[in-house]
Amino acid sequence: MGNLVFDIAHLLAGLQVLVSFLLLYQDRLGALIRVFALQAVLLALSVAWQAYAQDAPHLYVTAAIALIFKVLIIPVALDRMVVRLGIHRQVETVVSVGPTMLAGIGLVGLSLVVMLRVTAGEADALAREDLAFALSVVLLGLLMMITRRNAVSQIIGFMSLENGLILAAAGARGMPLVVEISVAFSVLIAFIVIGSFVFRIRERFDTVDVDALERFRGGRG
Repeated sequence: MGNLVFDIAHLLAGLQVLVSFLLLYQDRLGALIRVFALQAVLLALSVAWQAYAQDAPHLYVTAAIALIFKVLIIPVALDRMVVRLGIHRQVETVVSVGPTMLAGIGLVGLSLVVMLRVTAGEADALAREDLAFALSVVLLGLLMMITRRNAVSQIIGFMSLENGLILAAAGARGMPLVVEISVAFSVLIAFIVIGSFVFRIRERFDTVDVDALERFRGGRG
């Protein structure tokens, strides 16, 4: 039974890494938002399974928060934001998909090597692999933020990065409930602020392409 608990936990964490690669692969905003919602579903399932494996009921609250906000509320809000702002549905990238995916594979390999060595003898088997997968999700989210020009896709990259942090916290025997709730609402507030900021950018410059904004700034200089 113990091996089954570990296998399911690692499967759910590994699927989140796979979905992070799907996020990097998407070139349409609509598909990008749906894939993010899928990653959030896997996050909620993973945290709920950790709650069962660790006998930590407070993690069920974290799973519920992820399910409500990241699967339902935030994707719907992003869809409405894209429609309201009339944002170009194509996801502009700094580099092509191929080199980005290769860089992602390198980051995952680095995460596994570094985390498994650092936690050797210091963490239980359930936590070690999950922390390695969580670091992979964090680094892939950061890579997405770096390689995307569209502000909305960068927001999704940031929230994917935050998914990795939640996965790490749950795998490492969780956080106090008050911390989890404060983090969730901090991210929600940040999302609202960023959404308002993007709306102002679109209203002022008629684009949310950060490369175009850099050219505008250079032109004014």
